Amino acid sequence: MTRSDLVEELANRFVQLNHRDSEFAVKAILDAMNDALVRGHRIEIRGFGSFSINRRPPRMGRNPRSGESVAIPEKRVPHFKPGKALREAVDKRTAELQSKA
Repeated sequence: MTRSDLVEELANRFVQLNHRDSEFAVKAILDAMNDALVRGHRIEIRGFGSFSINRRPPRMGRNPRSGESVAIPEKRVPHFKPGKALREAVDKRTAELQSKA
C-alpha cells in the first residue's frame, strides 16, 4: 500500500472527507510520527505496533572493490515492531490463503 492508496482508502471510507482533506490528514499523521521519531520518542499504536529508534554502533567495514577497511560511523535507525493483534491477523490470513492453494 502506498501513501496515495492510503489517501484513497481514507476518502472512500469517510464520504464527508474529500480527497484533499484525506490527503492533508495522512500527511499530518505521517509528519507527526516523523517528528516524534526524530526527537527520539517512541510511537505505540495499540493493536498495530510500535516504532522506536535503534542505535547501530560504529564498526569497521570493507570496501568491496579495493578490500580497504572503512570506518562506518554510528547510526540511529527507525525500527517497527508489530503488535500482537497485527501478528495474529497476518498469521491467520496467510494460513487461510495457504490452505486454499
